[in-house]
Amino acid sequence: MAALINVPAKARRGEIVEIRTLTSHIMETGFRHTADGALVPRDIITSFTCRYNGTEIFRADLFPAIAANPYLSFFTVAKESGKFEFEWIGDNGYLSSASASITVE
Repeated sequence: MAALINVPAKARRGEIVEIRTLTSHIMETGFRHTADGALVPRDIITSFTCRYNGTEIFRADLFPAIAANPYLSFFTVAKESGKFEFEWIGDNGYLSSASASITVE
């Protein structure tokens, strides 16, 4: 699935930066029924992780109440130039990842 990542390209050392992510996923709760009464199986993203130069800086556990195409926003301190790595894990073997770089001056 596709992911949109918004990370500032540059920041000053010690600056607080906002990280925004949006991923495409249907997020089926498992509580809905089809027209003939059959239960639609659950299919959600269950966890999101962000690592900054290999160190985990943000983690979220997601549940059926999260909307489709989950958007997450959080802040971190720009300490050094490097890479942010994002990972979404879900039901039915779902795994998606993305990355973005930042230059710290």
